[in-house]
Amino acid sequence: MNMTAVLSGVISGIACLIVGSVIAFFVGVSYRKKVAEAELGSAEEEAKRIVSEAIKTAETKKKEAAIEAKDELYKMRSEAEKEVKDRRAEVTRQERRIMQKEESLDRKLESLERKDETLQNKIKSADNKLEEAEQVRKQQVEMLEKISGYTAEQAKEYLLANLEGDLTHEKAVRISQFEQQFKEEADRKAKEYVSLAIQRCAAEQVAEITVSVVALPNDEMKGRIIGREGRNIRTLETLTGVDLIIDDTPEAITLSSFDPVRREVARLSLERLIQDGRIHPARIEEMVDKSRREVDQKIKQDGEWAVMDLGIHNINPELVKLLGRMRYRTSYGQNVLDHSIEVAHIAGMLASEIGVDVTLARRAGLLHDIGKSMTHEIEGSHVEIGVDIAKKHRENPVVINAIESHHGDVEPKSIIACLVQAADAISAARPGARKENLENYIKRLEKLEEIANSFNGVEKSYAIQAGREIRIVVKPEVISDDQTVIIAREIVKKIEADLDYPGQIKVHVIRESRAIEYAK
Repeated sequence: MNMTAVLSGVISGIACLIVGSVIAFFVGVSYRKKVAEAELGSAEEEAKRIVSEAIKTAETKKKEAAIEAKDELYKMRSEAEKEVKDRRAEVTRQERRIMQKEESLDRKLESLERKDETLQNKIKSADNKLEEAEQVRKQQVEMLEKISGYTAEQAKEYLLANLEGDLTHEKAVRISQFEQQFKEEADRKAKEYVSLAIQRCAAEQVAEITVSVVALPNDEMKGRIIGREGRNIRTLETLTGVDLIIDDTPEAITLSSFDPVRREVARLSLERLIQDGRIHPARIEEMVDKSRREVDQKIKQDGEWAVMDLGIHNINPELVKLLGRMRYRTSYGQNVLDHSIEVAHIAGMLASEIGVDVTLARRAGLLHDIGKSMTHEIEGSHVEIGVDIAKKHRENPVVINAIESHHGDVEPKSIIACLVQAADAISAARPGARKENLENYIKRLEKLEEIANSFNGVEKSYAIQAGREIRIVVKPEVISDDQTVIIAREIVKKIEADLDYPGQIKVHVIRESRAIEYAK
């Protein structure tokens, strides 16, 4: 009973507590709501106040901006009006100047028109006078033709022929006078130039390569070689193009020429004349011809020896002759045939080491400079000439490519072409193998002869005395005695204009008439 009452009291207490809590909760919620509504109202009033102030500030700035814009617009308008005013003033000034210039041009045009009219009148008057003069000239020509018995063309040809002969003689006389007048001064200057006659760096090499010595049985033979009035030595020098130096050297004569073929022909001819003992112009001509044939045979033998030495077969006979001619050619002081044989050996050895065709490599090395045998006769580089020669004789394409690529002008297309290129560089790069000054010296002498041969009436020419003198043989039926002086002067001018050389060069023109008949 008591237990039940206790429980009933507890439950009643709990219920009262719950009811009180609920009432307290609703009271708290109501209070919080009133506080929140009060704060919300205060925030709305503050927001309205801020918006109102912002609107007022914006309107104030808007009015200020409008005032500034109006001021700037006014300023820009004032500047624009000022600029327009200035431009109008400038246009007005330009228009005034243009009008003044137009008036000036009009006055000048009127003046020119008056002058043109005056000039036309003068031209008409001159034309009339010219017609009258032409009529008078025709009458005079007709009268002169009647008196002289010649037509105008015949008289002109007659006068020109006489005038040409007189002028040729007069020019020759004048040139001789000037040469005599300046002879003393030329002799003085020649002494100053003598130390520069040969290029200094090439002097020793030139002396070794361009000179041959012929031994004499006795000194009396020198007089026989010179001949009466020098006719024998003059004939020998003219036929061979070699300078014979006869000095105080006992029992010896020196032969000087930059061309080894000429020098060899002269040496053989002179030795045979000394052995034979009969020395006169006709015998000299016979010996020179015989020596030339012997040198040609020697050229062929040298070519055959080179081919046999290298073991090369089936090579065209014309190429063999060209190879032999290379014996008498030098490149920077190096004998071209010896150089080609050396290149062939080196190329062959290189080919054997890397396992390519040794014979073909030797063939390409031997023929790589074949063009140098013809460079003095055909225009162009030795590479171009060599390629043309090889193609003409149907050489192997590998050989042709080696020839045209050994100086890097075109790209090598085979290993053999590269080997020839390397072998050529090896042979040329040996110490002392080449001397550039000698090559320049030889080219200068060849150019000297080329200049002389370019003149009409020149039969042949020879550069002698290490390039200090050139002897020119002219055709007597084309060049007269008076014209020899003139052609000598013209050759001198051409040499001075086209050739660079140390010292001075003596131009010696020879005119010789011969009459040949045969008794049958």
